[in-house]
Amino acid sequence: MKIGFIGAGRVGCSIGKYLQQSGICIAGYYDPQTEAADSAAAFTGSKSYPILEDLIFHSDLLFITTPDSMIVPVWEEIRQLSLAEKVICHCSGALPSDAFAGITETGASGCSFHPMLPFSSRFDSFGQLKHAYFTIEGQDPAVEAVTNLFARLGNTVCRIPGEHKPKYHTAASILSNQVIAVLDTGYRLLEQCGFTREEARNAAAGLIRQNIENVIQQDCISALTGPVERNDLPTVQKHLNCLSTEDRQMYQMLGLKLVQLAEKKNPGQDYQAMRALLNNFS
Repeated sequence: MKIGFIGAGRVGCSIGKYLQQSGICIAGYYDPQTEAADSAAAFTGSKSYPILEDLIFHSDLLFITTPDSMIVPVWEEIRQLSLAEKVICHCSGALPSDAFAGITETGASGCSFHPMLPFSSRFDSFGQLKHAYFTIEGQDPAVEAVTNLFARLGNTVCRIPGEHKPKYHTAASILSNQVIAVLDTGYRLLEQCGFTREEARNAAAGLIRQNIENVIQQDCISALTGPVERNDLPTVQKHLNCLSTEDRQMYQMLGLKLVQLAEKKNPGQDYQAMRALLNNFS
């Protein structure tokens, strides 16, 4: 099976390099930015195609690794070409495979395939894929082909319903991007205490790593600690007193979520006063 990529950005380069290092044949890349396709091809030992139709001709499986907004326009362009018996796969976390409208009539089969990883670099992120968890949905032939390809490399591929893609991607964004907003808030508060940003990151590194490890190994309820879980009203009151309005609103919202977890961890404790404090403080 020869694999082609439409789009030579971070995801396309990373998946292509991962597959190429695993002995999978990469046909090459097409990208409207020729330099991007050239560098991706050089990186993966494959070919840069200036004409999209040529890449499609030489590929059995096509990954569309463009920004989400370009997936449907790319599909509308390539569906006019010869696609019989090819597998078409896009890598959006939010869009389902029904973005490929009319794919059955082309003789191809389609799916959406998403790695639960942050890709920060075109040329360095591929190493993460060895341990990546993927989700997939779509037509059976495409799902089977892509799942088998990555399962042979040792990856876990989980099939989900297409209608769940928006909620799935919301979950991934909360677990990835929105955690960064919470961390930035904590670092900023440490800076207000006299830390530099670098000192704040270094000082909190052990705390952050251990909490994440605890959650991964034990789940959220078992890993929960802190003043909300302890039902420590005076300490939470002090926290609320020292925060700006914006930071306090975030603290209250997250604190109420922690109360729900704390009640599950400690069913014998009464958290009504804690809930009232977090709800009513202003």
